[in-house]
Amino acid sequence: MLQSVLNVHTPSTSFAIIHSLSEEDLVSLYDKLTRKVHSEYRGRRVGPGWLKYDFNGAIWNMDDDSDYTIFTWRQHQNVQDRSSSLTIPSSPHGRISPSPVITPSASTDDSSRTIDSPTLHLHDPSLPLPSLSEYQNSAYYVFRMRIARAGSPGRPTSLAKSKRSHGSGKSNNNHELDGTGSQPNDGVPAFKREFEKFHSENGVRTVVGNVGPVKNVRMLLKSGYRHVYMSRKFALKHKFIPPDAAPGYYGYSGLVSLGTWPITLTPASSAQSSISPSHPLSRPASLHPSTNQNGTGAKPTQPTTVMMPVYLAEEPHFDLVLGRSFIDRRQIRMNAVDPTDVVCLDTGEKIECELVILKDGRGEIVTVT
Repeated sequence: MLQSVLNVHTPSTSFAIIHSLSEEDLVSLYDKLTRKVHSEYRGRRVGPGWLKYDFNGAIWNMDDDSDYTIFTWRQHQNVQDRSSSLTIPSSPHGRISPSPVITPSASTDDSSRTIDSPTLHLHDPSLPLPSLSEYQNSAYYVFRMRIARAGSPGRPTSLAKSKRSHGSGKSNNNHELDGTGSQPNDGVPAFKREFEKFHSENGVRTVVGNVGPVKNVRMLLKSGYRHVYMSRKFALKHKFIPPDAAPGYYGYSGLVSLGTWPITLTPASSAQSSISPSHPLSRPASLHPSTNQNGTGAKPTQPTTVMMPVYLAEEPHFDLVLGRSFIDRRQIRMNAVDPTDVVCLDTGEKIECELVILKDGRGEIVTVT
């Protein structure tokens, strides 16, 4: 009986079993594997969905008898291909060498023959994979593919990373590292980690103020927009548009004007800018909110209100968007060093500003252009 040594890798262990691909079926394989991993999987029976195998650089399922038949046929094909490629070497004088290479078909005892070891990957699909803080078997196909993506195959990521940095002479400090000094093997591509890191450090500016009769409205301050825009949901809620708005009448028919409305921004609780007065981006002392033009120390009695044309928009993230028209009207200066330092140069008011990072329901970064 043709016996095979099957190498089996689980997320935490590796072992081998003896199995006859020609004489035993899939149920027999399930029985052997169940006994072998009895303690690791607490008596669970191996079944459909547990087994996978490598073939031609891809991972294939072994869930039923058809999959098992294909797996067996592929293994026999590999043996035949290797057997046909074996040749008997000749001596330098053109005669047959007295010590020919023995092919599997030339063996004298079929009962003791074995073929090259196929590899199976076993895991209960109802259980999670080991976390980064637990031991992970690098031979298991999931972890092996992560290592291959992060660095050279079969080599620790930290060593591959070190070699690249020495060879190029450039630092890799822009990559996030885990506790071992290597890139985290979490399956997330490096470019995505860098994208999320960039946007998590660079939120969008938001200010608080009043628009018309509505108080304490969170507004987006963005020079990428041209006008002042109000979201449809906010406009319906506060009756800036009628509740029966339809296409052609406050509907989806292009840029729709909602008229001119007063807009007031809430000044910062602290009148001092976060930038030193000696900084080249600091505002002139004459525009400091704690002094008037004569330097007498009088403070503005109330925030400044301006009348601005407002348009209806489909922006779902912010109730109001303050674009270039508002920024130019109030002569707003935004500090590139401290994004929260926003000053209206028409009156010298420092505006209360916060950075907001938007994420959707799946936790993905939402970019606001």
